[in-house]
Amino acid sequence: MKQVDFGSSKIARGIAKTALPMLVAQMLSLLYSVVDRIYIGRIPGEGSAALGAVGLCFPIIMLITGFTNMYGMGGAPLFSMALGRGEAPKAQKLMNTAFRLLCLTAFLITLFGELFAEPLLRLFGASALTMPAALSYLRIYLLGTLFSMITTGMNPFINAQGFPNTGMLSVVIGAVSNLLLDPLFIFVMDLGVAGAAIATVISQGLSTLFVLLHIRGDRLPVTLSFRREIHIKDYFPFARDIIGLGSALFIMQCTNSLVQISCNTMLMRFGGEIYISIMTIVTSVRQIMDTPITAIVEGASPIISYNYGAKQAQHVRKAIFLMTGITVFYTLIMWLLIEWNPALWISIFSTDEALLPKAAPALHLYFLTFVFQSLQAVGQTVFKALGKKKQAIFFSLFRKAIMVVPLTYLLPHIAGLGTNGVFMAEPISNFIGGLACFISMLLIVLPELKTFKNA
Repeated sequence: MKQVDFGSSKIARGIAKTALPMLVAQMLSLLYSVVDRIYIGRIPGEGSAALGAVGLCFPIIMLITGFTNMYGMGGAPLFSMALGRGEAPKAQKLMNTAFRLLCLTAFLITLFGELFAEPLLRLFGASALTMPAALSYLRIYLLGTLFSMITTGMNPFINAQGFPNTGMLSVVIGAVSNLLLDPLFIFVMDLGVAGAAIATVISQGLSTLFVLLHIRGDRLPVTLSFRREIHIKDYFPFARDIIGLGSALFIMQCTNSLVQISCNTMLMRFGGEIYISIMTIVTSVRQIMDTPITAIVEGASPIISYNYGAKQAQHVRKAIFLMTGITVFYTLIMWLLIEWNPALWISIFSTDEALLPKAAPALHLYFLTFVFQSLQAVGQTVFKALGKKKQAIFFSLFRKAIMVVPLTYLLPHIAGLGTNGVFMAEPISNFIGGLACFISMLLIVLPELKTFKNA
């Protein structure tokens, strides 16, 4: 496949060539979880309850994603900067280190999750009604943790070498498999929620095989190496750098997990189990909306990192402003579509007429300031791409842990807001956190770029 030239002056074309395959890959990756929920929501007689049960598993799934992003997206910018400086051996060591971190963490998460699945779900708000389905789904899903982490965690290193189509194909294989296997296991074999989890694990395994064929072969300029003369201590400096930069992404997912737990707790208290199902739908719609944003910013990220390493200030600036314009325009259009017809988005996941009158207002509130989320994504991505881990970590904590979690517990008690207060916490944090992150990025990064010789 043709390699993308990250050093080219045609920044818009470079972002498009990287982001479009990544968008397809992200959309198809979304099928792993969203298709499960679409089918689960239509299980005869138990769809809404089953949907809520799967939603209770989100904190664990987010934690897995957090570790994956920490090693994959945390290591890829360092990898790209090393390539931009012409340091291929260092880039290979970074890639090797990230792979080992992914495998070790996947083993530990699987072991811990299988041992403590039931008490964890109880902590997340599972009731006697939702526990059996949630426990069944989670225990099977955890068996695919290694597959999920390798596929998602190593794709950024493939994309960072200018081969986004290869990364896209790895996701296509898994997503299409999941799309076909879900109805077979859920309905034909009548396995319900457990069938959805089985289909996901098998699909993730197929994606992993494809990724391993590429990162272990000679199809990429930089591939994995398992030479025995390399001692484990040689990986420590690279592991420290990867974890240091990727901590912002990990914290972001951990705080997302904490937010999910907080929301489930307060919704159960003020609205009951039906609102757990509504939050699952709202979160699912949010994932759909977030996918193009992720593709755009992650498509621009290796270009920013590469040109920052090569001291090409003009290219870095152009990539930042293009990324900002595209994401702001996209989020504005999506907000208008949600305001226009929230029922359309809800119907993707549930046809339960009892949900619609309560889910529609929740969707309106939750996405009220969606456009400001694009500013958070841009600022966060630039900090990560340039290796500014302190700023990346701070703004990860600021929007979620410092704002959303306290607001989630506080707002329901104010002026009788109840469940509406839970859904209002997100738009408030989007507005304040998004502006703060973006403005800080401009004030920190743009002056630094002026110091480059070619500024």
